[in-house]
Amino acid sequence: MLGRRQSPTFDVLETSMSVSGLLSALGVLVVTVVLALVLRHLILRHSRRQNTVHSSTWYTLSRLVMYTVLVIGVLVAVSFLGVSLSEFSLIAGAVGVGLGFGLQTLFANFISGVVLLLDKSLTVGDFVELESGVTGEVRDIKMRATAIVTNDNIDILVPNSEFVNGRVVNWTHRDAKRRLHVPFGVAYGTDKEVAKKAALEAAEAVPFTLDLDGPLSPQVWLTEFGDSSLNFELVVWLNPEATKRTAGVAAAYNWALHDALISNGIEIPFPQRDLNLRGLFGLHDDQARRSAGFGAADASGGDVDLSQSGAEAHASRNDAIDEVAAEPGATA
Repeated sequence: MLGRRQSPTFDVLETSMSVSGLLSALGVLVVTVVLALVLRHLILRHSRRQNTVHSSTWYTLSRLVMYTVLVIGVLVAVSFLGVSLSEFSLIAGAVGVGLGFGLQTLFANFISGVVLLLDKSLTVGDFVELESGVTGEVRDIKMRATAIVTNDNIDILVPNSEFVNGRVVNWTHRDAKRRLHVPFGVAYGTDKEVAKKAALEAAEAVPFTLDLDGPLSPQVWLTEFGDSSLNFELVVWLNPEATKRTAGVAAAYNWALHDALISNGIEIPFPQRDLNLRGLFGLHDDQARRSAGFGAADASGGDVDLSQSGAEAHASRNDAIDEVAAEPGATA
């Protein structure tokens, strides 16, 4: 009677391992990865069916379950290799040395990602501004990096450690409402009440203003006596939809402010300089000015028509409103 054929063996770090044990360990790892991904997918699908405000909690749970299953799978795979606990501690020490030299950054980003998931200071859907100046919406918190999508629909992968070690402004962490300051200036001699009326008309014309009455209604502040203008600020609270579209929202209010100031007959100041030309190439006064080209436009006695047929309807639109209302990537 023939005995059972033994699997070939080999030595790794003074530990005898069989080929069958190695194949079993690889099979366990494959099953573990598949199981972890399936469980994560099921948890996220269940959270979408629930349609609750605790979506960030479900996301954190899915990530932690996946990591836990992966760790257990690695331990089981090691046991199939026939590695004892003392030998495993030796291998873990060697891995630790590798982490200290070559994988330190990767390990730090992984731990930072776990901290972000448990701390909940950063969740999927938050709109953040990093210390580097990057702004965007958090789409995914992965093992190594966090995916952020900017308002221009650009995907940026930010290492998790940057969120833990650096300064992060989370605009939607506690409340989705945000206050915006829109500066503008009017010429000296302008009635302050008329300037305030025009600014409030501009706030009413923009659909992103949260409330026109009550404690969160728009305000107009006289902030500075400038060199050539009275400087004001239109202070408005934005609704949650506009909080994440900073550049487009500011542009929309600037457009509305310009229309309101013009409709109320308010002059928008600009720095001016007077140039007195007394002599040029032996010519003086009017002859010198005509030689330099000043006053040539008045000689024609006519006005220049700057209108462009076919573009008037589009030119009167406040494009920034459409930009903020559109989904990222929906517009050019």
